[in-house]
Amino acid sequence: MDTYTTVRNRLLRLCEQKGISIHALAMEAAVPPSTIKNILYGKSKNPGIVTIKMLCDGLGITLAEFFDTPEFDSLEQEIK
Repeated sequence: MDTYTTVRNRLLRLCEQKGISIHALAMEAAVPPSTIKNILYGKSKNPGIVTIKMLCDGLGITLAEFFDTPEFDSLEQEIK
């Protein structure tokens, strides 16, 4: 799995776990809904760390919690 897909899946899973919609997350994180949709639908394949931090704030988690998954641990190196 690539990094983009892992970030996308993590966002979707966290929203599901927290029972929060994409629109509600956008409001909580002070991020335009279009930014989240661009990440989820592949228009933005490289979301910035500041955006991810804002989304984490909206979800009530830390960056460390966001990235602390087996999927992120097993990502292959992007540059070979």
